[in-house]
Amino acid sequence: MSDPAEHPADQPECPSLGDGGLLPAELRAWMLLLAATGAVEQRLRAAVKDRLDVSHDEFLILCLLAEQPEGGLRMTRIAELLGRPKTRLTYQIACLQHAGLVTRGSVCGDKRGVEVALMDKARHLLKEASSPLAETVTEALARFMGPEQCAAMRGLVPDLAGDSGEE
Repeated sequence: MSDPAEHPADQPECPSLGDGGLLPAELRAWMLLLAATGAVEQRLRAAVKDRLDVSHDEFLILCLLAEQPEGGLRMTRIAELLGRPKTRLTYQIACLQHAGLVTRGSVCGDKRGVEVALMDKARHLLKEASSPLAETVTEALARFMGPEQCAAMRGLVPDLAGDSGEE
């Protein structure tokens, strides 16, 4: 990925995991993670809107709920996991509920607790969209990261091909 045409002119190279900078390895790794996340989010926003007709933040909520084997999650837990204010989450959940993708109900034994769960419509949409969205993630990582960063990320995303075509 060292070809300059592979990287937009206004986007700097992803931080390196190698030695030579002022930052310790943990901070370099964190910067790599942030850069990779930014590249993925940028590409994923449009793909999510096209495929699911929801915002990126609403998609993250759906993903969290999709990983629950049974039932749903409390709204406070969703807000905690996403690092979002509860007031913003309330609006997003209302949008998802209006679209027929989630249900919202009280938690048994807790008057103040609210649990959110996926509806069948959301499960079907996520199942259909998962493979193309996963490809979008892989392509974004491969496009915006250099060979060193791809090698580091391959531990997290095994299908991420390096510029030599390795897997």
